[in-house]
Amino acid sequence: MTATAATAAHSHADPWRAHAARIVSIVDETPGVRTYELAFEDAATRDAYQFAAGQFNMLYLPGIGEAAISISSNPAATATLAHTVRAVGNVTDALARLVVGDQILLRGPFGSPWPIDRVADRDVVFVAGGLGLASQRAAILTLARGSSCRSVSVLHGAKKPGGLLYAADYDAWRGVGVDVRTTVDEADAGWTGRVGLVTALLADAIRDPAGTTLLCCGPDPMMIGVAEAAIARGVSPHDVHLSLERNMACAVAHCGLCQFGPLFVCRDGPVLRYDRIAELMKVRNL
Repeated sequence: MTATAATAAHSHADPWRAHAARIVSIVDETPGVRTYELAFEDAATRDAYQFAAGQFNMLYLPGIGEAAISISSNPAATATLAHTVRAVGNVTDALARLVVGDQILLRGPFGSPWPIDRVADRDVVFVAGGLGLASQRAAILTLARGSSCRSVSVLHGAKKPGGLLYAADYDAWRGVGVDVRTTVDEADAGWTGRVGLVTALLADAIRDPAGTTLLCCGPDPMMIGVAEAAIARGVSPHDVHLSLERNMACAVAHCGLCQFGPLFVCRDGPVLRYDRIAELMKVRNL
């Protein structure tokens, strides 16, 4: 689904309306992180729902609150929707106490997607830190299924080997031609891979800077470092896209909690071109 189609589909829906969904499976990914597969209870809602890779839903637990969570499943298969969640607050802690069969409410999708409909004949490099890979998984699955891009690389960094997300998927991604490379900040006794910052993986991944589109998600300092390193290697700032994580409470730019300079991350993001936000990213605590 293209970004234009996703926006059009959402514009015809009530952004405030939450739909009931059931948890159909729960997968433990890394310590404190789980992937929840959700299915709408209403068949018509399930059949009509569409999203683009990089968008998010608002997961609502009545009496507790809502949380903005990236959709981490394949946009071409929406019978169930995957959301990978770290338990770090009231809503996500409560979600972690639910079990298969429990009901939650969902509204969405919201936000701008990754520009994977504009990567024909280009090298696509995903760079993720920690849980940032969750926002990219839908795009990786889409491109791995077949696209007109020249190549797909996934560079993933975590603090420790146990924090590498979706490790069980790497062989399948490699099997369809995706170049998957990982690194950790701290090795354990069984780790034989790279140790160091994910930026060190860019040297081998960026082979044709002018023909590279870089998609990055992770902590702000990491994303700034990746963006600047890629630009130093010749990638245009116009071709560097970051997915920002901010407190998004309403998802429709009304509450103002996710304001980022003149932008609202829930409406104008979360995916934004680096040339639009480079100066804003340098403002501390913005």
